[in-house]
Amino acid sequence: MKEKKSLVYTIIWIVAGILLIGYGLVGYRAGSGNGFYKVWIAGGILCFLMEVLRRLKVWDKLPKPLKVIFLSIVGAGLALFIVVEGFILSGFGKKGEPGLDYIIVLGAQVRRSGPSVVLRYRLDKAYDYLVENPETLCICSGGKGSNEHIAEGEGMRDYLVERGIDESRIIVENKSENTVQNIIYSYELVDEERDRIGIVTNNFHVFRATAIARKQGGENIVGISADSNPLYLPNNMSRECIGVIKDVLMGNM
Repeated sequence: MKEKKSLVYTIIWIVAGILLIGYGLVGYRAGSGNGFYKVWIAGGILCFLMEVLRRLKVWDKLPKPLKVIFLSIVGAGLALFIVVEGFILSGFGKKGEPGLDYIIVLGAQVRRSGPSVVLRYRLDKAYDYLVENPETLCICSGGKGSNEHIAEGEGMRDYLVERGIDESRIIVENKSENTVQNIIYSYELVDEERDRIGIVTNNFHVFRATAIARKQGGENIVGISADSNPLYLPNNMSRECIGVIKDVLMGNM
């Protein structure tokens, strides 16, 4: 019986390690540019290490107080992760409202071939909204990253214009390097206390983006949730959890 139980644990750790490393390699091939795929690969390696430690019976040799402390930390971390993910999920269904004065489309990577997949989802949602609300103006917010040939805001404008949106309805913000700066620099172009503003971003990013926007003084802020690739959603949701915790600790939301 003990041998069968041991074999089950071995299979679980090895399969988990293979799956995590495999998913990390999928993220690497996607070329998102954020490097978060390394976390999945590290997690896979940790699974293999856990199997080695299990075979060496390291856990059995630890004093009980250390076991309690370790399990408490793991439990608290898991609880925090679940709570934060719940908040993130609350932004998935946000559809905004008609007749907004402005929508702010948050930037993401722009390649020479055009907007990245993540950004294209945001721009396509913005396009649909602008077509349905012809009086609304659009702010394309995003600066030029080290791996980009053009500022994100400019690339976003070009994409919308090519799809048929009148360029006179588009305002480019091309200085920002992160979500907080997206909001701060975009607010310089509007009256954040009076204008009704929609924040257009991917579903996993809506909660944090709108919370930051309100923290920065926005009185009439609504989220407009764009889709995202389901394959990369576990990666994006996990990365976003870290982003939420970081921005809370830094007082950004």
